[in-house]
Amino acid sequence: MTHLSKPAKSKPAKHKPIDPNDYRNLYPFQSHFLDRNGLRYHFVDQGAGDPVVMVHGNPTWSFYFRRIIAALSPNYRTIAPDHMGCGLSDKPDDSHYDFRLQSRVADFTALMDHLELDRITLLVHDWGGMIAIAWAVANPHLVARLIITNTAGFFPPGRKRIPLRLWIVRNLSAVATPAVLYGNLFARGAVHMAPQKRLAAKVKQGLLAPYNCPQNRIASLRFVQDIPMAPGDPGFDIVDRVDRRLSTLADIPMLILWGRHDFVFDMDYYNEWCRRFPKAENHLFDDAGHYLLEDVPDRIIGLVKRFLTRHPV
Repeated sequence: MTHLSKPAKSKPAKHKPIDPNDYRNLYPFQSHFLDRNGLRYHFVDQGAGDPVVMVHGNPTWSFYFRRIIAALSPNYRTIAPDHMGCGLSDKPDDSHYDFRLQSRVADFTALMDHLELDRITLLVHDWGGMIAIAWAVANPHLVARLIITNTAGFFPPGRKRIPLRLWIVRNLSAVATPAVLYGNLFARGAVHMAPQKRLAAKVKQGLLAPYNCPQNRIASLRFVQDIPMAPGDPGFDIVDRVDRRLSTLADIPMLILWGRHDFVFDMDYYNEWCRRFPKAENHLFDDAGHYLLEDVPDRIIGLVKRFLTRHPV
C-alpha cells in the first residue's frame, strides 16, 4: 500500500459526553486519524516532549496502553496507533484491505512519516513488536530507546512451533472462521487467558468493545492466519529481514519487561531477547502473563519512567 506523501494534518474527532459507567472513562483521549487510501487509521497523540510510540498486538488496541499514556503524557508525547481493523480504526473487509504484515508495516511507516518524529522511543507488545521493529531496523537513526514487552522480533527460537490453539485458528479455517468471526472466540478468550489476574468488567468491556460484530473481527482472524511459518508465506521475507537485521539495534538502550505466564511468547522468547541483547535492562514478572500492562501496570510504569530518565534523548 502507498501512503499520502503530504497528508493533511489530522483533526481531533468529537466525542459524545462519557457515561461514568462506560469503559470510555478509562480512555479519555482525543482521537486522530490518518487517511490510508480512503481508510481511517486511528491514533492517540497525547502530551508533549520526547515521543514515546506504543504499538499494540492482537486482539488488543490502544486502550491496552491507557494507563501508561496517562502516566507519561504530562512529560512525554505519547502516541499509540490502532492497526487497521482494530480499535477505533476503520474495519474494512478483504476487498478493501489485505491484512498482511507488509500493509501493517506500511501503515505504521506512513504514520511515522506523517508525524515527522525523530529520536523515538518504541514500546511494543505482541504483533506490535514485529510491525514496529520492521520499521526500526529500516530507520535505526530515528530510534532512541526500545521497550520490549512479550513480543518477537525474530522467528520462533529453536524452531519451536506455535501453540496448538493458534495453529488451529491459522490452519483450520472451517473451524476457526465461524468461531472467531461469529463467536468472538479469539478476543473473548484473550481477556481470560492473556492476563494472570481477573480483569474488571469495564476493562473487559474496553478490550472487547471494537470487536462487537463479525465484520469487526476480521482483523483478529487475519492476524493469526498471517503468521509466517515457512518460506513463501506472505510476510516471511519481512520477518527474515527483521531477524537478520535485529543486531543493528544493539547499541540502542533497551528495556525488556516480561510476563512469565505467557503461553505464546513464553520464556524461550524472553531468553532469546536477553541472549541477543545482553546489555539490555530486563525484568521478569512471576505474577504476570501476556497482558503485562493489565497484571502489573504500576510496576511497569515505574520501571519505564526510570528507564526514560536514565537514558535521556
